[in-house]
Amino acid sequence: MSVSYESRYASSPQGVKGYDTTQLRDEFLIENLFEADKLNLVYSHYDRFITGGVLPVSKSVALETIDPLKAEFFLQRRELGIINVGGTGTVTVDGTVYELNHKEALYVGQGNKDIVFASVSNDNPAMFYLNSTPAHKAYPTKKIGTDDVEVIELGSPETANARTLRKYIVNSVVDVCQLQMGMTSIKVGSSWNTMPAHVHDRRMEVYFYFEVPEGQSVCHFMGQPQETRHIWMQNNQAVISPPWSIHSGSGTSNYSFIWGMAGENLDYGDMDVSAIPDLR
Repeated sequence: MSVSYESRYASSPQGVKGYDTTQLRDEFLIENLFEADKLNLVYSHYDRFITGGVLPVSKSVALETIDPLKAEFFLQRRELGIINVGGTGTVTVDGTVYELNHKEALYVGQGNKDIVFASVSNDNPAMFYLNSTPAHKAYPTKKIGTDDVEVIELGSPETANARTLRKYIVNSVVDVCQLQMGMTSIKVGSSWNTMPAHVHDRRMEVYFYFEVPEGQSVCHFMGQPQETRHIWMQNNQAVISPPWSIHSGSGTSNYSFIWGMAGENLDYGDMDVSAIPDLR
């Protein structure tokens, strides 16, 4: 089979307080998203959020359903967001071909049956990063190019958090049920993302770190604001953030990350900010 998946159960903040490094990484870190000609998925019980990666090199790869969904096909009761972080590729949705260049996205609505990923060049294959959530309504499939996104400049060099945030799959850009996805790029000379940190108890989130230079790392911070933990992360790795947890990181170099959210609402600004001096 070209699909591999694992399930991750939800953890309480009381339990996570006692985790050692290995337990913390086993529960929340997603290390091996991209393998040649395979579909790798992690099914989280936080909001039934699926994180995945597809790296088509020598052949196309289909989006196959997995047993936890108990569905005839993957998107029978789900919606899907795709951002290409590799070379140019195509996503075929029920016979319609969408070409995605580097950092272009595609939203695929509930009910589409046949989803196939391919690369235009085997020498520079596409790398499709996937997020999927349950859906209650079928919305149209839509491509989001780099000129279609909403851009926000945040932070400053003085606080080492100057960054550019791009909203790709949000309800002001595309009709969605609950999935939200975007990309944030840290500027040269800065290191922090999402600082001041926040939680949003109405939604969970997944961060996918990429464009981390060779030999560099990102230290991702999680946990309740008064009980934080950290996970050291490498290029092309993702991390699950529970609704009760902050999600912030600092790199030894500048980098980019894709954020994906799901939960109670579609209000991007719905967050409870933690004052920096109050973090523990």
